[in-house]
This record gives sequence, structure tokens and C-alpha cells, in this order.
Amino acid sequence: MDSSTNSGVYPQGIKLGVDVGTVRVGVAICDPDAILATPFKTVGRDAKKNSDVRVVVKLAAELSAVQIFVGLPRTMKGEERSSAQMATQYADVLAAELLRAGLDVPVNLVDERLSTVTAHRNLHEAGMSSKNHRKVVDQVAAAGILQHAIDMQKARGTDVGRRVQVPAQSEKPSSAPTLQAASGSEPDSSTRGLQL
Repeated sequence: MDSSTNSGVYPQGIKLGVDVGTVRVGVAICDPDAILATPFKTVGRDAKKNSDVRVVVKLAAELSAVQIFVGLPRTMKGEERSSAQMATQYADVLAAELLRAGLDVPVNLVDERLSTVTAHRNLHEAGMSSKNHRKVVDQVAAAGILQHAIDMQKARGTDVGRRVQVPAQSEKPSSAPTLQAASGSEPDSSTRGLQL
């Protein structure tokens, strides 16, 4: 996980975790003391109209969230391929939509290798059948992303991840993130994973 954000103090309060896939987006929340991340919601991915982004923005406003972590799926060698590019584009659009909505909520990209793999394992260990995983695995993965981020903030005493910078002219986002076709070697969020 990068620590290329502001050194020193990090935001205190409710935070959101987001797991971006080509089909679904998982959302998790934590308590105001940032002790425990909890799976919250799975939203259908809408790369053309970004309705899923607006759901996250609305949730951030309703909960008075102070920060959002978007998972950045790197390969085990630390490389960023198409799914990482998709997550980065999603984070850019999310940050711009937050700004357009008048919300000063920072968005940080955080390494999330093995998040979905871990989520599937946890659901299996909890006794849920594999066919029912699809309904909740993305939000469980988002909770893993968020838990890892808030734990690292406390351990390091500083903010973590890579802060998304919104260009000054982005008061109104002009384009949606582009989803690239999977090459066959790049799985979507239901088969990729999170580094804890």
C-alpha cells in the first residue's frame, strides 16, 4: 500500500470501502471510530451512466463519510493491468462526482490483491453455499479493503493509499470510466483478489 497521501493526520469518522468490478460494485462502511468495516451494499455496475457512482456519492452524503477507499487490484507482482486501470478510472469519476456534489471527501486508491479470494473463503467458512456468494461477495471484498486501510492508518499513524487528484476543471465530469474488455487473463471482481 502506498503512503503517498498527506503525512500526519488522516480523516476521522465514517469511511467507505469500494470494490469495483465489471458487473458489480461492492460497498462497505465502518463505524465513526473506524474500528470495524462492515459489508453494506452491492450495486450493479453502470459504466455508461455512472448511476452506481451516484449511489456511492449519495451514501457518502447521507453518512457524512470523511473518506472513501477504492480497491486497486494489482497482480501478485505488483503490476497494474486492465482491472487496475478500470478501478483508477472509477476512482477518478467518483472523486469528480463528489466534488460536483459539493462534498469534500477524499478518495484514496489502496492495494487490494486477493480481496475477492479472501471474501469467497470467508463466506465459505461462514457456511454460505458457493451459489449464494455472488449476491454479497463484492461487499464482503469491499469490507476487506476498508478494514485493511483503516488498520494501516492506525498502525502507521498516517493516511494510506494514493489520493485521487481531481483537476480544477472537473466541476462537471465529462466522461465515464471506460471499461476495457477482459483479455481472458484479467478476471473481474468475482475472481480476483486482496492483499491483507
